[in-house]
Amino acid sequence: MSRTTTKGRPLVIRNANFRALWISSTAGIFGTSVAAVALPLIAAVELDASDFAVAALSGVGFLPWLLFGLPIGVLVDRYRRKPVVMAALVLRITVLMTLPVAFWLDRLTVVQLFAVSFLSGLAAVFSMLAESALVPRAVKREELIEGNGLMTGSAASADAVGRGLGGWLTSVWGASNSLLLQVAASTASLLSVATLRVQEEAAPSKKGSRIFRDMKEGLRYSFSTAPLRAILLVGALWNLGGAIVVSLMVILVVRTLGESGAMLGFLTASTALGGTLGGLTVKHVTHRLGSGTVWRWSMLPAAAGYSSLLLMTPGWGLLPGFAGLFLAGYAISMNVVVSTSFRQRVCPPGMLGRLGSASRMVTWGMLAVAGIIGGFLVEGLGIRGAILVGLAIAFVAPVVAAFGPLRGIRDLEDLEPEPVDETLEVR
Repeated sequence: MSRTTTKGRPLVIRNANFRALWISSTAGIFGTSVAAVALPLIAAVELDASDFAVAALSGVGFLPWLLFGLPIGVLVDRYRRKPVVMAALVLRITVLMTLPVAFWLDRLTVVQLFAVSFLSGLAAVFSMLAESALVPRAVKREELIEGNGLMTGSAASADAVGRGLGGWLTSVWGASNSLLLQVAASTASLLSVATLRVQEEAAPSKKGSRIFRDMKEGLRYSFSTAPLRAILLVGALWNLGGAIVVSLMVILVVRTLGESGAMLGFLTASTALGGTLGGLTVKHVTHRLGSGTVWRWSMLPAAAGYSSLLLMTPGWGLLPGFAGLFLAGYAISMNVVVSTSFRQRVCPPGMLGRLGSASRMVTWGMLAVAGIIGGFLVEGLGIRGAILVGLAIAFVAPVVAAFGPLRGIRDLEDLEPEPVDETLEVR
């Protein structure tokens, strides 16, 4: 990346490496959002699976973060990241393609659905950790907020389009056939990553190096400072409670309210639309209010937005859900950008994969647990009782953020150590 580029031009135009990552990430999120609508509808409609299976399925794709996040983070730090991303995308395309093929042959089962979701999630662990570690190699430190804001905003837009289009396609093509759109999106992501030109070298092999030692270093670093610990705890609480609610959306909208898969897609797309606005405005908002202020208070409107689901009724009664999910998406997007940018700024380059894996093992691991908990809750308490439990947990997150160790901190950047390398440049 040249330091002589014109500052006035948008980052996505002036930086070819960032543009390649941006396109790859956006296409990947688009495909993932199609699958997020299609997979539970395959279970609920095409396979007539139980409520527990439908809810639990939403967490299976995140289970690899909980089980393998740490060792994969070590591997990402040991090898060049671009080949890792490309290999993971090839795996993801291959396993996803088996679902429509099995549907055409009338061989599709719930077991295969869970297996494909797990393997696709495993590939996502590799690709997302490596891709995230490449961002600081593609942009300058002072461009991280702008870069992460653009990626989060465009990803949220892709999420909105993917969910809306995916929901509609499940009605037109069928839920299994709609996964062909994710296969196409993952292929586009693969082609974009292939154009990436960054200077990478595999980490030198250390005598006596052990993967468990490296995993321990990454986990220890994730808890090494009060800011990192607070961000991790709040993220875990939010993901646990919020994901319980999200895991029940299919049951609430399709089975309880009797709405179509297309309406489910449009409803969940409103979260992504809010995320688009959040990603595009976070730079301005953090400049006015401070990144610490935004991080502390963003989860409160997010939890309030999810509460609107309890007000929904069929037909026009879905409007409170649309408004609430838009608000939730806006707030969540800002929180993600601020948290991610802070971690990337303070973390040594050689530790990025391990920090990302350790952090996501805790926070995204909660998404896997939430799906299973949601399945048990809906069986025991019914749909609205289960959602109330999820909301109660989610509301704990902003309370911890507001009264925790980062209270009163306006700018998280003030807590940073001195930069490790001020001459970072990618060719």
